Parts: sequence; structure tokens; C-alpha cells
Amino acid sequence: MQFDQETQRRQIERFIKRMPSLSTSVGKVMEICSRTDASPNELNKVISLDPVLTGQVLKLINSAYYSLVNKVTTLTRAITMLGLNTVKNMALSTAIIKTVSTVKKSRALPTNKFWAHSISVGVSARLLAQVKDIPLAEREELFIAGLLHDLGKIPFGDEYIEVLALARNEQIPLIEAEREYMGIDHQQVGLMIAEKWKLNAIISNCISNHHDLDLPNIEHLTQVGYVALGNIYSNVYDIGFAGNLYPSEAAIETFLDVTNLSWREFVNIREDIETEIQKAQIFLQI
Repeated sequence: MQFDQETQRRQIERFIKRMPSLSTSVGKVMEICSRTDASPNELNKVISLDPVLTGQVLKLINSAYYSLVNKVTTLTRAITMLGLNTVKNMALSTAIIKTVSTVKKSRALPTNKFWAHSISVGVSARLLAQVKDIPLAEREELFIAGLLHDLGKIPFGDEYIEVLALARNEQIPLIEAEREYMGIDHQQVGLMIAEKWKLNAIISNCISNHHDLDLPNIEHLTQVGYVALGNIYSNVYDIGFAGNLYPSEAAIETFLDVTNLSWREFVNIREDIETEIQKAQIFLQI
């Protein structure tokens, strides 16, 4: 029986519409941090009213991921040390992971391997940005963008097994197989989710453009480049699994050029990748 692409698109749209909204607390955090005049005190007031969110933020900041010398026991201290943007991203990422964990799973992408891949992409993007001395707050944003880059695969059902088979048999990039078989790709679907949850422009662009080579039409191109390379690295070195066995060779060269990274700099992050991935597992455990 021929696959009905239009029916598939409608099912995806209905799935996204039914996806839970992010919590009121997280929404307020994002609203505050979107303002240029936001203050640490405002953010502290919002988070402190949500005991679960408070506990998550403090658990994260005291984890091996941040490797702080002294334990942080108050939100005020956490916000002062890490800044509004980093605390916002901590709250956002944990909320999204918990929300996604409540929706249906496809047999095509085992959950543990999917998140292992996503963690690796975030860590790789951050490490590559560190090579170029990108400021810490921006590197943390790249980690979150990498962690969430494949959100668009969540609504796909068991028909995705056929997409994976097509990509494997034809030895083509997964996104090409998605477009050929389903008429829609995970970047497009990811953007729908990003818009539903009102994710910021950098994260949204990384979600919706990390495979695209139409550079003049991509906003926040450098950030997209780091996430794209993190994705390629994780696929090439088989860290986790998100289905893309044959990354585009043109994409590798393009995004190395975009980020001004050499091939040596790209592969040399392997010296730190395993340790950093282990630290980042905390995002899946809170």
C-alpha cells in the first residue's frame, strides 16, 4: 500500500497540538530572560516558587557537569555564578526532556540511544565552540541546542522504520530519506515544536537548519554550524543512534568552513568527549 504523505503530515500536526505545554514556571523563566532588563532577582522569585524546578537547578549546578569547587545551596548564588541565560537553559532543557518522556515512543529509535546521541551532539557542539574560545554562556546555549536538535523525530511513528531502511539501503543521508518517503523532514517538524514551546531563535534555527546547506537563508549560521558538526561527529563516531548512518560529505566541509574549524580541530575533541558526555548524563537523571 502506498504511503499517504498528506495523512502523515496531519497526524504529525495533531500529535504536536496534543503535546503538553511547558510548565507555567518555565514559561515565566523564558519570558523574563527574553527581556534585556531582566534581573537575577526576578528570575530567583519565579524559580523559587516552584520547588521541583528549584531542586533541578541546584542538582544540576552541583553536578560533575559544572565541576564547582564549593557546593551551591541557594538559587541566588546559582544565578549569580552562571548567569540568567545558563539558568534559563538548565530549566528549559530539563523541562523538555521530562515532557518528551511522557509522549509515545516509536520502535524505530530506542529512547536510550536517541538521548545518548542528543547528549553527544550537545557536548560536541560545546567542545567545538570552546576550541574557538566562544564565551561560556554561548557554549551552554549550543549544548542545549544540540541536546534538542532532533526534537522533530519525536512525533514520527513506526513508519519511521521504513525511512531508516530506505536511508540504509540507498546509503543516503537520513533527511533525504525522510523527504522522499514522508514528504516532510525532522527539521520542519522540530520547528513546529519549537514554535509551540516558544524556544528562542538560536535554538529554533539549530533545530530547523542543522542539515541545510542553503547558507544565505540561515540565521545564526555559526551556531547552526557548531550543532551541525556536533551531529556529524556523533554520527561518524557512532555515539548513540538517531538513524543517520550516511552524513552528507558536503555538509562536513561546509560547516567546517562556517565555523572556521580545521579537520584536525574537529576530530581532536575525541580526547574529551567521553568524559564530558558522562558529566552531561545528569540532564537525563534529574
